[in-house]
Amino acid sequence: MLIVHVFVHVKADQIEAFKQATMENAQNSVQESGIARFDVIQQQDDPTRFVLVEVYRTPSDAVKHKDTAHYQTWRDTVADMMAEPRTNIKYANIYPDETGWDMKQA
Repeated sequence: MLIVHVFVHVKADQIEAFKQATMENAQNSVQESGIARFDVIQQQDDPTRFVLVEVYRTPSDAVKHKDTAHYQTWRDTVADMMAEPRTNIKYANIYPDETGWDMKQA
């Protein structure tokens, strides 16, 4: 498992557009066989800040994700919405085990 937290700071006037584009990407991403979860969360005390929690079955699944049309559309659509470049941190899974991540979003 590869877990990636992507930190995004969005321009205040772009929050709703970012959310719409990101939800579309997330809904398509969870259909990929190599993605166990793809969560989009928004910071409560600063609504311009988001974290994407991406859980891949293997590191190569993360690479495959970046080759999808929906990711490339998202990347290009949100590029000018960001107040600063997005960053990420990669994590190794501890708990739950790999089967515990198998909860596809509806």
